Amino acid sequence: MVTSIALPTRQLVPQQPCNLLPLHFLCKFAALLATLFFFLVVIHAQDLGVTQDSDKVDVINGTTDTTAYSLGRSLKITGTLQNGAGAIALGGDVIVQGRIEGDVAAIGGSVIQLDGSHIGGDVIVIGGTYHHGDKAPSRNPASMTIMYAGYEQELRNLIRNPSQLLKPHWSPTYIGLRLLAVLFWFITSLALTAVMPGPISRGIARLQLTLGRVAVIGFVAAGVIGAGVPFSLRYLPAPISALVGLMALLLIFTAALFGRVIIYGATGLWLQRKYLHLTKNSESTALLIGTAFWITLSSLPYIWPFVVAVVFVTSLGLALTARYRVAWK
Repeated sequence: MVTSIALPTRQLVPQQPCNLLPLHFLCKFAALLATLFFFLVVIHAQDLGVTQDSDKVDVINGTTDTTAYSLGRSLKITGTLQNGAGAIALGGDVIVQGRIEGDVAAIGGSVIQLDGSHIGGDVIVIGGTYHHGDKAPSRNPASMTIMYAGYEQELRNLIRNPSQLLKPHWSPTYIGLRLLAVLFWFITSLALTAVMPGPISRGIARLQLTLGRVAVIGFVAAGVIGAGVPFSLRYLPAPISALVGLMALLLIFTAALFGRVIIYGATGLWLQRKYLHLTKNSESTALLIGTAFWITLSSLPYIWPFVVAVVFVTSLGLALTARYRVAWK
């Protein structure tokens, strides 16, 4: 059973009747990623007979029952990984020349299966492609292939140099995108304020008076969502887990829209009173000032993840503490 996703259509095309993304497969993929980030190690030569060449390729020789990891380098399997052991490369390719009984995953790279090799588990490729030559590859018929082709070089560069994620590259394109972000959120804030003036004004007052309580509620909610959604996907029945996931997405979307506008408005009003000393405060000016302030903060190197986290947590708290008036007849 083979499932493939490829740009630009990005559609899931099964080659035979199947469930597109079984829950156990998603859990397995998540476990692979969690294990990889937990260890963050490259296999050592004294353990698995690894040798390194000048092209940044780790070569696995011999027979072992330990999963092979490679971070920022390509991984070549010439030996045998038995008893369900697999191979994972983050920021490089996985070249299979021997035998792997477990899963093979490459993020920011490709999986290359040479003639005469065997893969017994699933193949997961994000950013690259799955190559197996002209002949049909030696695979377990019950295994699956998940492939998302696109942004391979970007993912590879990001994994090999994670600091570039914290340090944006200043360019006319980047500055233009930031200005478009300011314009987008300013127009969105104006529209939402016009549609829901009461909840927005009450939210601004609540943020100014009970900022600490709102932040604590948002922090607890973020922890519950972060732990509850994976737990439901893993242990609850599929219909219930899907409902929980949709509810979490709806809450995040509401917080991202409703909470951001309140934060921008409250910040703009505070800056108006503190520094501009206008004779008459304008709501539109406050929204523009607040939007520009937070977009600028979220564009600064190294501190932008903290800024995004603060906005997200506060937005969750505002969405959960909002009071909606419903008239019952």
